[in-house]
Amino acid sequence: MRVELTGAEEANVVPGANVNYYLPVGDEEVFLNPYIGKTFQLEFGGQINCSHCGKKTNKSFSQGYCFPCMRKLAQCDMCIMKPETCHYHLGTCREPEWGQSNCFVPHYVYLSNTSGLKVGITRHTQIPIRWIDQGATQATIIYKVATRQQSGMVEMAFKDLIADKTNWRTMLKENQPDRDLHSEASKLKSQLSSSIDKVIEIYDKSLTENDTTNRAASNQPEIEATNSEVVNIHYPVLEFP
Repeated sequence: MRVELTGAEEANVVPGANVNYYLPVGDEEVFLNPYIGKTFQLEFGGQINCSHCGKKTNKSFSQGYCFPCMRKLAQCDMCIMKPETCHYHLGTCREPEWGQSNCFVPHYVYLSNTSGLKVGITRHTQIPIRWIDQGATQATIIYKVATRQQSGMVEMAFKDLIADKTNWRTMLKENQPDRDLHSEASKLKSQLSSSIDKVIEIYDKSLTENDTTNRAASNQPEIEATNSEVVNIHYPVLEFP
Protein backbone atom coordinates (compact mmCIF):
# COMPACT_ATOMS: atom_id res chain seq x y z
CA MET A 1 0.00 0.00 0.00
CA ARG A 2 1.17 3.52 -0.75
CA VAL A 3 0.27 6.58 1.28
CA GLU A 4 0.68 10.28 0.61
CA LEU A 5 -0.28 13.63 2.06
CA THR A 6 -2.42 15.93 -0.04
CA GLY A 7 -0.40 19.01 -0.84
CA ALA A 8 2.87 17.39 0.24
CA GLU A 9 5.89 16.85 -1.98
CA GLU A 10 8.78 14.51 -1.31
CA ALA A 11 10.84 17.04 0.62
CA ASN A 12 8.25 19.69 1.39
CA VAL A 13 5.52 18.71 3.82
CA VAL A 14 2.80 21.26 4.47
CA PRO A 15 0.96 21.58 7.81
CA GLY A 16 -2.61 20.33 8.02
CA ALA A 17 -2.34 17.74 5.24
CA ASN A 18 -4.81 14.91 4.56
CA VAL A 19 -3.78 11.27 4.18
CA ASN A 20 -4.58 9.39 0.96
CA TYR A 21 -4.25 5.62 0.59
CA TYR A 22 -3.51 3.69 -2.61
CA LEU A 23 -3.53 -0.08 -3.16
CA PRO A 24 -1.36 -1.47 -6.00
CA VAL A 25 -3.31 -3.93 -8.13
CA GLY A 26 -1.25 -5.26 -11.02
CA ASP A 27 0.18 -2.28 -12.88
CA GLU A 28 -2.40 0.13 -11.49
CA GLU A 29 -3.23 1.77 -8.17
CA VAL A 30 -6.66 1.94 -6.61
CA PHE A 31 -7.47 5.06 -4.59
CA LEU A 32 -8.87 3.58 -1.37
CA ASN A 33 -10.32 6.60 0.43
CA PRO A 34 -13.71 6.41 -1.37
CA TYR A 35 -14.02 2.78 -0.21
CA ILE A 36 -13.66 3.53 3.50
CA GLY A 37 -16.74 2.22 5.28
CA LYS A 38 -17.65 -0.02 2.34
CA THR A 39 -17.15 -3.75 1.76
CA PHE A 40 -14.93 -5.26 -0.92
CA GLN A 41 -13.17 -8.60 -1.35
CA LEU A 42 -9.50 -9.49 -1.78
CA GLU A 43 -8.58 -12.96 -3.00
CA PHE A 44 -5.17 -14.57 -2.34
CA GLY A 45 -3.77 -16.15 -5.51
CA GLY A 46 -1.88 -18.82 -3.56
CA GLN A 47 1.67 -17.73 -4.43
CA ILE A 48 4.20 -15.85 -2.31
CA ASN A 49 7.21 -14.22 -3.96
CA CYS A 50 10.24 -12.74 -2.21
CA SER A 51 10.10 -8.95 -2.28
CA HIS A 52 13.85 -8.82 -3.02
CA CYS A 53 14.81 -11.64 -5.40
CA GLY A 54 11.30 -12.44 -6.66
CA LYS A 55 11.63 -16.18 -6.13
CA LYS A 56 8.61 -18.21 -5.07
CA THR A 57 8.64 -19.07 -1.37
CA ASN A 58 6.35 -21.10 0.84
CA LYS A 59 6.65 -18.58 3.64
CA SER A 60 7.81 -14.98 3.89
CA PHE A 61 10.17 -13.62 6.54
CA SER A 62 10.96 -10.12 7.81
CA GLN A 63 7.97 -8.58 6.04
CA GLY A 64 8.23 -10.19 2.63
CA TYR A 65 11.61 -11.90 2.11
CA CYS A 66 12.46 -15.52 1.37
CA PHE A 67 14.59 -17.31 3.96
CA PRO A 68 17.95 -17.04 2.10
CA CYS A 69 17.48 -13.30 1.52
CA MET A 70 16.43 -12.79 5.12
CA ARG A 71 19.68 -14.42 6.24
CA LYS A 72 22.06 -12.61 3.89
CA LEU A 73 20.67 -9.09 3.37
CA ALA A 74 21.84 -6.21 5.55
CA GLN A 75 18.34 -4.73 5.38
CA CYS A 76 17.09 -7.79 7.28
CA ASP A 77 19.73 -7.67 10.02
CA MET A 78 18.78 -6.94 13.64
CA CYS A 79 20.46 -3.53 13.49
CA ILE A 80 17.66 -2.34 11.21
CA MET A 81 15.27 -2.76 14.15
CA LYS A 82 17.88 -1.61 16.67
CA PRO A 83 20.12 0.88 14.82
CA GLU A 84 22.18 1.62 17.92
CA THR A 85 23.60 -1.93 17.54
CA CYS A 86 25.12 -1.18 14.11
CA HIS A 87 28.31 -3.22 13.68
CA TYR A 88 29.60 -1.73 10.43
CA HIS A 89 32.67 -0.29 12.17
CA LEU A 90 33.57 -3.84 13.29
CA GLY A 91 33.78 -5.00 9.68
CA THR A 92 30.87 -7.43 10.06
CA CYS A 93 28.18 -5.71 7.99
CA ARG A 94 26.45 -8.22 5.69
CA GLU A 95 26.58 -5.79 2.75
CA PRO A 96 29.07 -2.95 3.30
CA GLU A 97 28.10 -1.12 0.11
CA TRP A 98 24.42 -1.23 1.06
CA GLY A 99 25.36 0.00 4.52
CA GLN A 100 27.26 2.95 3.08
CA SER A 101 24.31 3.93 0.88
CA ASN A 102 21.57 3.48 3.46
CA CYS A 103 23.04 3.84 6.94
CA PHE A 104 25.66 6.54 6.39
CA VAL A 105 23.14 9.12 5.19
CA PRO A 106 21.27 11.76 7.19
CA HIS A 107 18.65 10.42 9.57
CA TYR A 108 16.16 12.33 11.68
CA VAL A 109 14.96 11.98 15.23
CA TYR A 110 11.38 13.19 15.53
CA LEU A 111 8.80 13.91 18.18
CA SER A 112 5.23 12.91 17.42
CA ASN A 113 1.77 12.79 18.93
CA THR A 114 0.36 9.30 18.37
CA SER A 115 -1.16 7.53 21.36
CA GLY A 116 0.71 10.18 23.32
CA LEU A 117 4.10 11.84 23.10
CA LYS A 118 6.55 9.59 21.24
CA VAL A 119 10.11 9.72 19.92
CA GLY A 120 11.17 7.97 16.72
CA ILE A 121 13.73 7.91 13.92
CA THR A 122 13.56 7.84 10.14
CA ARG A 123 15.45 8.64 6.95
CA HIS A 124 14.62 11.78 5.01
CA THR A 125 13.04 9.65 2.27
CA GLN A 126 10.48 8.30 4.76
CA ILE A 127 9.09 11.66 5.85
CA PRO A 128 6.09 11.84 6.28
CA ILE A 129 5.41 8.15 5.47
CA ARG A 130 6.89 6.96 8.76
CA TRP A 131 4.62 9.29 10.73
CA ILE A 132 1.54 8.12 8.84
CA ASP A 133 2.47 4.44 9.33
CA GLN A 134 2.52 5.04 13.08
CA GLY A 135 -0.72 7.00 13.15
CA ALA A 136 0.78 10.31 14.25
CA THR A 137 -1.55 13.30 14.21
CA GLN A 138 1.34 15.71 14.78
CA ALA A 139 5.08 15.41 14.21
CA THR A 140 8.21 17.52 14.07
CA ILE A 141 11.92 16.84 13.52
CA ILE A 142 14.07 17.59 16.57
CA TYR A 143 17.52 16.31 15.56
CA LYS A 144 19.35 15.70 12.31
CA VAL A 145 22.16 13.15 12.60
CA ALA A 146 24.82 11.87 10.22
CA THR A 147 24.22 8.12 10.46
CA ARG A 148 21.56 5.57 11.30
CA GLN A 149 23.52 4.35 14.33
CA GLN A 150 23.56 7.85 15.77
CA SER A 151 19.81 8.16 15.36
CA GLY A 152 19.37 4.97 17.37
CA MET A 153 21.70 6.23 20.09
CA VAL A 154 19.80 9.51 20.39
CA GLU A 155 16.47 7.67 20.47
CA MET A 156 17.77 5.45 23.27
CA ALA A 157 18.65 8.56 25.28
CA PHE A 158 14.99 9.62 25.13
CA LYS A 159 13.54 6.30 26.25
CA ASP A 160 13.74 7.05 29.96
CA LEU A 161 11.57 10.14 29.47
CA ILE A 162 9.01 9.30 26.77
CA ALA A 163 7.75 6.30 24.82
CA ASP A 164 9.36 5.02 21.64
CA LYS A 165 6.42 2.77 20.75
CA THR A 166 2.79 3.46 19.89
CA ASN A 167 -0.01 2.14 22.09
CA TRP A 168 -2.33 1.17 19.23
CA ARG A 169 -5.25 0.48 21.57
CA THR A 170 -5.21 4.07 22.79
CA MET A 171 -4.69 5.41 19.28
CA LEU A 172 -7.75 3.59 17.92
CA LYS A 173 -10.08 5.00 20.56
CA GLU A 174 -9.80 8.62 19.44
CA ASN A 175 -7.37 11.26 18.23
CA GLN A 176 -5.16 12.58 20.98
CA PRO A 177 -5.52 16.27 21.88
CA ASP A 178 -3.08 18.54 20.06
CA ARG A 179 0.14 19.25 21.92
CA ASP A 180 2.70 22.02 21.73
CA LEU A 181 5.46 19.87 20.24
CA HIS A 182 7.95 22.73 20.09
CA SER A 183 7.57 23.34 23.81
CA GLU A 184 7.78 19.61 24.58
CA ALA A 185 10.88 19.27 22.39
CA SER A 186 12.57 22.22 24.08
CA LYS A 187 12.06 20.70 27.53
CA LEU A 188 13.33 17.29 26.42
CA LYS A 189 16.42 18.73 24.75
CA SER A 190 17.25 20.63 27.92
CA GLN A 191 16.87 17.51 30.05
CA LEU A 192 18.96 15.40 27.71
CA SER A 193 21.78 17.77 26.78
CA SER A 194 24.37 15.80 28.76
CA SER A 195 23.06 12.52 27.34
CA ILE A 196 23.43 13.83 23.77
CA ASP A 197 27.01 14.87 24.55
CA LYS A 198 27.60 11.32 25.79
CA VAL A 199 26.21 9.91 22.54
CA ILE A 200 28.68 12.04 20.56
CA GLU A 201 31.53 10.84 22.77
CA ILE A 202 30.61 7.16 22.40
CA TYR A 203 30.15 7.47 18.65
CA ASP A 204 33.50 9.23 18.22
CA LYS A 205 35.24 6.28 19.86
CA SER A 206 33.71 3.87 17.33
CA LEU A 207 34.80 5.89 14.28
CA THR A 208 37.49 4.53 12.01
CA GLU A 209 40.28 6.86 10.91
CA ASN A 210 38.63 7.15 7.49
CA ASP A 211 35.29 8.10 9.07
CA THR A 212 37.00 10.84 11.08
CA THR A 213 38.69 12.21 7.97
CA ASN A 214 35.42 12.29 6.06
CA ARG A 215 33.64 14.06 8.89
CA ALA A 216 36.34 16.72 9.18
CA ALA A 217 36.24 17.31 5.44
CA SER A 218 32.47 17.77 5.43
CA ASN A 219 32.63 20.32 8.27
CA GLN A 220 29.13 19.27 9.31
CA PRO A 221 28.03 18.56 12.91
CA GLU A 222 27.33 14.91 13.66
CA ILE A 223 24.22 15.73 15.70
CA GLU A 224 22.32 18.92 14.93
CA ALA A 225 19.34 20.14 16.94
CA THR A 226 16.55 21.48 14.73
CA ASN A 227 13.41 23.52 15.21
CA SER A 228 11.31 22.24 12.32
CA GLU A 229 7.72 23.06 11.51
CA VAL A 230 5.06 20.93 13.19
CA VAL A 231 3.13 18.84 10.67
CA ASN A 232 -0.55 18.22 11.45
CA ILE A 233 -1.89 15.04 9.86
CA HIS A 234 -5.57 14.33 9.22
CA TYR A 235 -6.80 10.78 8.56
CA PRO A 236 -9.99 9.83 6.68
CA VAL A 237 -11.65 8.33 9.77
CA LEU A 238 -15.44 7.90 9.66
CA GLU A 239 -15.76 6.88 13.30
CA PHE A 240 -13.69 5.41 16.11
CA PRO A 241 -14.50 1.87 17.35
